[in-house]
Amino acid sequence: MSSYLESPDFEENLKRSRHNRRLERTLAFIAILSVLVVVPFYSIFYDAVIGLEQPIPFSHRVHAGKKQISCLVCHTDATFSDKAGVPPIQTCMLCHTKIITQFPPIVDLKKHYYSNEPVLWVKVSQMPDYAYFSHRVHINKGIDCGDCHGNVREMDRIEEVNQFNMSFCLDCHRSRKVPIDCYACHR
Repeated sequence: MSSYLESPDFEENLKRSRHNRRLERTLAFIAILSVLVVVPFYSIFYDAVIGLEQPIPFSHRVHAGKKQISCLVCHTDATFSDKAGVPPIQTCMLCHTKIITQFPPIVDLKKHYYSNEPVLWVKVSQMPDYAYFSHRVHINKGIDCGDCHGNVREMDRIEEVNQFNMSFCLDCHRSRKVPIDCYACHR
């Protein structure tokens, strides 16, 4: 009586098993190589702007882009104040008491709203303390928000696309032929 190890089935199964392991290693190698080659070039071919993570995810691409909601609907302070400000949760709730109310980030937003707990948003755009800037003046002169903040309509998370420094402001003022008086910005 011959043993199982000497049977033709055993030899065939052993060959198949070795072949499958080689195939698995080859496929794993190809997958790893693909990741190593594709990931570094991903940002070149896919121009997504991903900014700072916020405590509650908010997509400007959806709201300002797809839904075409004007910046000034939410950032109402920009028309009458120096700062555009972060909209209060009440502004979000004007829509989200009725629209996609069970979406997890909206559920989280509602928890903040009903518990009267503020959302601690991460500040994206920074101006030095010694510089004065008025959103109201710029908005009322017809300057588009995107001139400074980039194409927000294509951003899920806001990213600071311009460095708000003296040369940025001076270049803008010169190109529009508006005064560059020192005391306009340094008070």
